[in-house]
Amino acid sequence: MAVSILFHGGLGIFVSFFALFMLRNPRHHPMANQTEVDYITEGGGLVDMDQTKSAGESNGPKMSYLGQLLTNRMLLGVYLGQYCINVLTFFFITWFPIYLATERGIDIKTVGFLAAIPAICGFVGGISGGVFSDFLMRKTNSLSIARKTPIVLGMLFSMTMVFCNYVDSITMIIIFMGMAFFGKGVGALGWAVMADTAPKQISGLAGGLFNMCGNASSIISPVAIGYIVQATGKFEWALVFVAIHALIAAFSYLFIVGPIKRMELKE
Repeated sequence: MAVSILFHGGLGIFVSFFALFMLRNPRHHPMANQTEVDYITEGGGLVDMDQTKSAGESNGPKMSYLGQLLTNRMLLGVYLGQYCINVLTFFFITWFPIYLATERGIDIKTVGFLAAIPAICGFVGGISGGVFSDFLMRKTNSLSIARKTPIVLGMLFSMTMVFCNYVDSITMIIIFMGMAFFGKGVGALGWAVMADTAPKQISGLAGGLFNMCGNASSIISPVAIGYIVQATGKFEWALVFVAIHALIAAFSYLFIVGPIKRMELKE
């Protein structure tokens, strides 16, 4: 256990130093030329966010900006979607190994191996979702289609975890859970959506609210699942609870978010 903690902690420190020395504004990045910067700008990318502001120009967020974020239908839908998507993530992190051990009677050593399989599927799904989104963007030139389609399809695919309630085969359970985590990975395009929608003046604040909503599920959902399991004595309704959140995420992007575009603030 100590070796694992030291390894992953050291890896995190290494990545932080890599980010410190490699992450730059596109205009000042030594590996980016002017043609690439122009291409980013033409595609809607923001490359001048950290430029020195002129005299009299606002240097920070206003309280009214927060109100605009919290009353914007598109962003509220994105925030709701992120909360629901993260419910799936934290189910797999917190309760899935316990589900295998207590509900299915698998020994701890085997649980460690089996629990990694859906995570690998989620890894593949995450890459696949990004590739699929870029493919749709090239084919349709519609940001809404390119972002919403993988998210909605991924969330609907994630609902296959409910089928675990109707099978006894461990193999089938891992297959269904792998499919669910793969779907979650495909639909995990929240930060891509934030990059497309956050107001340029307060992208940090918009992203902070996005993170807050996503991380709120890490507090609420494990506790809620625990109460459900305690009240029912089984995981069946817990899986339904998680699957319903996947459905809500799909609903949010279909019927609440609307067209995906950058939010413009009112001064």
